[in-house]
Amino acid sequence: MAKRIDGNRLGFQAELAEARHKGLTVGFVPTMGFLHEGHCALIRESARNNDRTVVSIFVNPTQFGPNEDLATYPRDPEGDYQKSAAAGADWVWYPEETDLYPVGWQTRVQPGELAQRLCGLSRPAFFGGICSVVLRLFNIVQPHRSYFGEKDFQQLTIIKKMVADLFLPVEVVGCPTVREADGLAMSSRNARLKPEERHIALGLWRCLSAARQAFASGQRDASLLVSELRGLWPQEIDLDYLEFRDPTHLDLVSVLEADTRLFLAGWLNGVRLIDNGALRDPR
Repeated sequence: MAKRIDGNRLGFQAELAEARHKGLTVGFVPTMGFLHEGHCALIRESARNNDRTVVSIFVNPTQFGPNEDLATYPRDPEGDYQKSAAAGADWVWYPEETDLYPVGWQTRVQPGELAQRLCGLSRPAFFGGICSVVLRLFNIVQPHRSYFGEKDFQQLTIIKKMVADLFLPVEVVGCPTVREADGLAMSSRNARLKPEERHIALGLWRCLSAARQAFASGQRDASLLVSELRGLWPQEIDLDYLEFRDPTHLDLVSVLEADTRLFLAGWLNGVRLIDNGALRDPR
């Protein structure tokens, strides 16, 4: 059974150091809790490919803006432990805020151009907060591999860049987006959607599906396809962005290719919805 650790950063680090000293590989899945099947898929992937797996549960305050949903972000610490253990975690760590941000802390990570587009335009503090907490977590856990979902593809790309730029000895592994049976990308925030809102939220999946169908039918003009997709966008969702970008540098593209990704985001009654996917349907 997985070991639950509340706070106790130094004691936890000592346990991890002992595991590494024995030659065991450590996989790491950092989360903000309220776990769903997407998180569990990451944990299972880590457990398959490492001797030990760590899951962290921490709602990171530095990635939320002043008018965002930190206070209402869903939490289920006991359920998170049960799901983590069932998926194969060996340690489930619940850091205290002071474990990651000690009194008087000043240092934060400021990512570059990759963070100044897509979600970064409407949430300017978001990726700096993510990089700051992930770097702290990496330094504490010192994993061999860490697992992130492609649903947050911009986040995945930025973390890979941070790891490369700072020469961090960790392999960042991206895992496919896990979806509900009807196509809705799994998200902890989906729990805040009313039944009728959940149906509206499927509009993101419908846009992605329509884009894939258009590409399969020969459409290669990004601007024309964006115009068509905007016509499918649910009017109830406040559009943040609907853009085609390359998967490496997240640059806008004018000519669509199979690995071009459609990025979508909006707000539905205070709930942020995001999705993305390559034009070549991975299924």
